[in-house]
Amino acid sequence: MNLCLDRVLDIVALREFRATLAQLPFADGAATAGWHARAVKHNLQARHPQLGVRLQQALQAHPLLQAAALPARMREPLFSRCLPGMGYDNHVDDALMGHQEPLRTDLAVTVFLSDPADYDGGELVLDSHSGVQAYKLNAGQALLYPATTVHRVEPVVRGERLVAVLWIQSFVRDASQREVLFDLDTARRQVWEQAGGRATPTFELLAKTYANLLRAWAQT
Repeated sequence: MNLCLDRVLDIVALREFRATLAQLPFADGAATAGWHARAVKHNLQARHPQLGVRLQQALQAHPLLQAAALPARMREPLFSRCLPGMGYDNHVDDALMGHQEPLRTDLAVTVFLSDPADYDGGELVLDSHSGVQAYKLNAGQALLYPATTVHRVEPVVRGERLVAVLWIQSFVRDASQREVLFDLDTARRQVWEQAGGRATPTFELLAKTYANLLRAWAQT
């Protein structure tokens, strides 16, 4: 299940992020790739703890991400820059990241920081059983997708592609269970709104089922 998240960062935050990142030294992204991905990863990367925390807070506050991902932990974001000729060929993200407290990468998030008109190429391409899908979202938007997916970043041919990438360990490990919970949560919210913010018997049944399935499936 791939989901586009609107308004993760507003215009003011985007300006601040871009200005700060413009002053950072970026290093070869291959340094953080697994041994089999280094040959296909051609980008520049940097970390910034303060921006990373702000981005994590923005994502934690996003209702769609909360409903779909049920995040237990988030990895510190990596800021990625691709200049002309740079990209990232087909790969699957590492299943575990970190050494002292490894994080299981259930989901990945790419937050787009560049306006799509500012660069050509650079599409994020996901290859799944449902087919190939390419994404080039507006600045401030994000894509949430399974980290199990084979994906790539097409080479940039003009301009600069600037994104932030991070990974999520969910309270619910199984993707099909997360999707059931997401559908139930969507349904109960729709029933609540249609009833004018009242707890109808249908809402209460959906809320009970959601809570009990989450209780059964969640790992803490």
